[in-house]
Amino acid sequence: MILLDSERDAISARISESCPPEIQKVLTAAWAHDVETVKKLLDTPEAARGQDPLTGETPLHAAIRSCGPPSEDDDEADLAAAKETVQELLLWGGIWNDVDDRNETPGCVAHRLGRTELYNLCVDAGVRAEMLFGVLEGYEELESGDEEEEEEDAHQEAEESELVVVGEDGEEAPELVDMPTNGAVEETTRGFKPPQDDAVNVHSEVYLRSKLTYSDGKLVDDEGNGVMMAWETDIMRQSVDALLPGNEPGKRILNIGFGMGIIDTMFAKTKPAKHHIVEAHPGVLEHISSPDSKFGPSWEASAPEPGAYKIHQGKWQEVCVKLLQEGNVYDAIYFDTFGEDYSQLRMFFTELIPGLLDSNGIFGFFNGLGADRMICYDVYTKVSELHLADAGLDVEWKVIDVDMARLSEEGQGEWEGVRRRYWTLDKYRLPICTFLG
Repeated sequence: MILLDSERDAISARISESCPPEIQKVLTAAWAHDVETVKKLLDTPEAARGQDPLTGETPLHAAIRSCGPPSEDDDEADLAAAKETVQELLLWGGIWNDVDDRNETPGCVAHRLGRTELYNLCVDAGVRAEMLFGVLEGYEELESGDEEEEEEDAHQEAEESELVVVGEDGEEAPELVDMPTNGAVEETTRGFKPPQDDAVNVHSEVYLRSKLTYSDGKLVDDEGNGVMMAWETDIMRQSVDALLPGNEPGKRILNIGFGMGIIDTMFAKTKPAKHHIVEAHPGVLEHISSPDSKFGPSWEASAPEPGAYKIHQGKWQEVCVKLLQEGNVYDAIYFDTFGEDYSQLRMFFTELIPGLLDSNGIFGFFNGLGADRMICYDVYTKVSELHLADAGLDVEWKVIDVDMARLSEEGQGEWEGVRRRYWTLDKYRLPICTFLG
């Protein structure tokens, strides 16, 4: 029997008979938007994080799901109570990115139902947690015992919503970190097993040792992870147009991550004065050095002056420091690596862009951060915007339509032969970054 969405979202389908009483009480109160009862029940953070062992329903899911989609029968008082319930749950440590048995976070439910105000509360909670986590990454532990305990509590809150990026194009949804609890709650809150995801963390060192395959408009590693794919061509075209308005010749260009060479081929057609490419993977470097490569010795020899067109072999963390020390400055810089998390992108634009980018230059990056889930994409957009501002950069987001005709089904169309569908959204936010002021 196939259930309609309304039936699948009913309380009887979401709170199972096997749900422990202490969790059931919170779920039921949250579903009813009974703010006073919710406040009484939330005596520990674990109470706000409880999950039905079968459906994975959390109090945040329940409070949002029970609203249903907007209709003319909406009760404004109940919607206000729903908002207050969600705020209270988040205040007590409700996890904004916990998934249920349908692989939906509370924000995913709000987005599906069209409850924009509740969705924005979840996004804001994600941004707060990620900003806190970013601060704690550079926090030096103090000697005071009380301060150490406070730091551990804050770090626990941040870890619960840590976002992990697989890399250049294989960014993945949030990694949900199980936190230790006590007593009976420990046994029940984490009794739910979230749906298995084929997502895998591909770290830089592992990626650099992997064997790559170029075929059928895609570049994949030996685990089938998509490193780069031809469907991104339009994004690259519009990125070039944003970085080089009017495709004006004679510009100085730096690209981090060659991949399939899509964007570098476009850059080369503008006849730049300087075109430097940084690439670390031995397989990509071998591909570049092949006889039919457009970026081999003949390309380097065609430069306006010696060294102006060059493939810099090695990790950008080392190569770019050298370029900086040599006094290189660029009009356009693009960043698109694989197997690195967001912290590396942030380090690049915080520590290196101020010295490498001309005062009137433009910086861009492949914005696939959390792109397999709308709420993660929105959280990353806001987080990166705040961090860019901290680095002295203003960002304009150009929204591009993504043709999903061959991208909508896992393992089919463009995703045939690719381990996981790393892009699920019909809109791409293209970042155009310039120095503030």
